[in-house]
Amino acid sequence: MKSIAISGSVRQNVGKRDSKELRYVGNVPAVLYGGSTQTHLSVSAADLKAVLYTPEVVFIDLNLDGKTVKAIVQDAQFHPLTDLVTHIDFLELNDEKEVTINIPVKLTGTSPGVKLGGKLVQKLRTLRVKALPGNLPQEIEVPMESLEVGKSFRVAQVVLENAKVLNNSDDTIVSVIMSRALRQAEQEAAKATKGGKK
Repeated sequence: MKSIAISGSVRQNVGKRDSKELRYVGNVPAVLYGGSTQTHLSVSAADLKAVLYTPEVVFIDLNLDGKTVKAIVQDAQFHPLTDLVTHIDFLELNDEKEVTINIPVKLTGTSPGVKLGGKLVQKLRTLRVKALPGNLPQEIEVPMESLEVGKSFRVAQVVLENAKVLNNSDDTIVSVIMSRALRQAEQEAAKATKGGKK
């Protein structure tokens, strides 16, 4: 799993005014959960770009006034107009404690249904996975080679070692549906066949 080092400073004051001042100088108020105590801190907004604006799952080596803890982003709040991050929740990781996290889905191979003109529809781009931090996959590969037109790949077909997918097993991850062009071509071919029989 990819790791990024971020430095943070423990906050003494946690009021709204203090949070506003932090944002004004390019920092983001944050909270670290999951340890023996809850810690209020601030981190640089620039440091968060590599963590927040990527589909990948990233472990964070959070340096807090000289002490480093391993964490993940549990939640992030954004300003509705500027899209800048306004608050972030980190979850401290413990090698012995399972965590639940969204893992990106990666489609691999080529679908024969798409080659024939079918339309690929991806319904899930991430899956909720529960595992010990060391067993979390970087991504979940979904093979496309068996996807003919009208076929789907469901959550139940995902096989992970030492990790559990929490999504509904019947949920469709990706499917290949009949495209308009393919339907039209089939209808025209059927008409031509009928016409030839007369």
